Amino acid sequence: MTSSDETVFDTTVAEGLRGRVGTWLELGAAGPGRRVAIVAARFNGGITLRLLEGALGALDGAGVAREDVTVAWAPGAFELPFAAKALIQTGGTDAVIALGAVIRGETGHYDFVAGQCAQGLQAVQLETGVPVVFGVLTTDTVAQALVRSRDDDANKGREAALTALEMVALVRHTRRT
Repeated sequence: MTSSDETVFDTTVAEGLRGRVGTWLELGAAGPGRRVAIVAARFNGGITLRLLEGALGALDGAGVAREDVTVAWAPGAFELPFAAKALIQTGGTDAVIALGAVIRGETGHYDFVAGQCAQGLQAVQLETGVPVVFGVLTTDTVAQALVRSRDDDANKGREAALTALEMVALVRHTRRT
């Protein structure tokens, strides 16, 4: 799901561009042998559980073994970066998926939590070299969060899981070359 038809990745255009470069890395989201950790926020947990269902469904569909998936719960989105880093430091994690929902309220709390969560997760992946995928919804309303966490292909937890697998493939490929 994108914001408009004009922002959709056009595979026909991409194929035309592929011949204009020496190396084109688009590796897909294979799952077998991948070890994935999911850090999930309990705050707005009804939404997070829906995102987790989408992520687990995508990992299962990609062939990630159940024993290669770890789920850790954090109190809220603000704590997700610390939890992600802790899981990476234990070793054996190829990617971390951060799931949660920050829903705008009547105070400025939303701006601080959403921004610090995103910055923190980005810092963890850049510091550790392990992909940390931002699967945290930042919405104005509960209704918007419910739409983005439906049990369908547009579930943002599902998208985050597929992104994590694609990033693992990219990292592994670039480290081999």
